[in-house]
Amino acid sequence: METGTMLFFAATVLPLICTPGPDMLFVASQALSGGASAGLRSTAGICLGYMVHSALAALGVAAIIAASPMLFEALRWLGVMYLIGLAFQLVRSAMKAGQINLSVVPANGQLRRGFLTAFLNPKGMLIYFAILPQFMQHGSGIALRALILSAIFIGLCGILYTSLSLGIAAVGRNGGFCDCRRKWIEGTAGALLLIAAGRLAAN
Repeated sequence: METGTMLFFAATVLPLICTPGPDMLFVASQALSGGASAGLRSTAGICLGYMVHSALAALGVAAIIAASPMLFEALRWLGVMYLIGLAFQLVRSAMKAGQINLSVVPANGQLRRGFLTAFLNPKGMLIYFAILPQFMQHGSGIALRALILSAIFIGLCGILYTSLSLGIAAVGRNGGFCDCRRKWIEGTAGALLLIAAGRLAAN
């Protein structure tokens, strides 16, 4: 596979990975409540969940869905509605006083919950079933090509969420999450999600 194609794919999916979603919020909540180790376990579970999507893409499921305009449009608008719904939840939460509402998961369940969060994440499905096929070509080696692109995506997720776990754990230990900062973070995240939904709807 050409290096330029791999770099272009990485540049395409990186903004989506950085957009707050179920994966990022779950890792952040676990790192804040259970420290870096909890965040890293959650990150490992998320990467495992996306490995299942990688297997499906390599078997041609992504190509099949991409070939059906109706399924593609249904998935795209499902993603738009999901992003808008999550954005309004964050904005509404940012307008209320109170501390960050953490969903604490026991240590032995963080890996499993991380797996389910990624496996059922519409944003992850969108990347595998709508974006990845655009970088695949018909012919021999399509499965290997899908696995290489999937490895790039999973690697970026692992790097970002590992850094997030370590950073949030450090800030949390220093008492850096006041209510004012929580409102600012949630409000900004909600605005970014609305922008992402608008761009997705316009495509």
